Amino acid sequence: MTPRPRTDSICDVAGIEVGHFTHPQRPTGCSVVLCAAGATAGVDVRGGAPGTRETDLLRPDNLVDQVHAVLLTGGSAFGLDAAGGVMRWLEEHGHGFAVGPVRVPIVPAAVLFDLGLGDPRVRPDAAAGYAACQAASAQAPAQGNAGAGAGATVGKLWGLGRAMKGGIGTASATAGGFTVGALVAVNAFGDVVDPDTGEPVAGARTGDGRHLLRSVDALLRGDRPDGARPGLATTIGVVATDATLTKAQANKLATMAHDGLARTIQPCHTMTDGDTLFALATGAVAASPAPMTLLGTLAAAVTAQAVLSAIHHASGVPGVPAARDLGRPV
Repeated sequence: MTPRPRTDSICDVAGIEVGHFTHPQRPTGCSVVLCAAGATAGVDVRGGAPGTRETDLLRPDNLVDQVHAVLLTGGSAFGLDAAGGVMRWLEEHGHGFAVGPVRVPIVPAAVLFDLGLGDPRVRPDAAAGYAACQAASAQAPAQGNAGAGAGATVGKLWGLGRAMKGGIGTASATAGGFTVGALVAVNAFGDVVDPDTGEPVAGARTGDGRHLLRSVDALLRGDRPDGARPGLATTIGVVATDATLTKAQANKLATMAHDGLARTIQPCHTMTDGDTLFALATGAVAASPAPMTLLGTLAAAVTAQAVLSAIHHASGVPGVPAARDLGRPV
């Protein structure tokens, strides 16, 4: 069999497909990571303001160990409605946890807050989730202002008026015979920095809007944010691997992947963020025991790269410039 061309995306992991729905009426949308044949899953919720669905089920001591999709969505808690559409699509295609004559699709989900751009009454719903499934493929997914990243912004400690455009990004890496990929919707309260240089890529801007403030430096100088409101942020994502993992190992993989957020988002995991990462293991590679140190190292690396890719692919919207608009390297 001829190997599939590498896409440098989460779709390089065997058994993973991604689909976006981007709303035509305002910057919002949702993204679905399909693993319709089932994948062992875990999750790690780090932020203080999460919006999630089916995360308790992913604890190692609970019954179900396979999920069939993960939904990342805008629209704050309203966006969780989109998971119903993902479930409907999976049921129609015969996927789900068998309970007698019924198959119940298991679809964990996480939301980000993007209601500050445009009409907040427009948000992803069940039809949006269904459309994202219909669009899913193993091709490299769109990045930047697409799906769950359509309305994402970053650098909001001094309010949305001094923020910059976030987005959705993806990356993958292979080592030791295993592939790990990430898909991350970057909607951070803090700034995004390049971990190789320590330089900010996007974030809170100075009062004139022309330069990056460097939020952590400003906080350490004693500057007090004057425009921040609770619940305006959250970075959410999925890391996936072709390794064979237990639920406990999948949860550990999600935990290690958060290192990628901490390397690229400053400050990270704040009380205003609901930062949540899911982990999926498709089991295409049956090696046992799974090399968790290697897999976790890969997960952190591709998560960091996906964050940077989201910013590099983002386009500005009225009042919220992208990195390219300020002449930042892309």
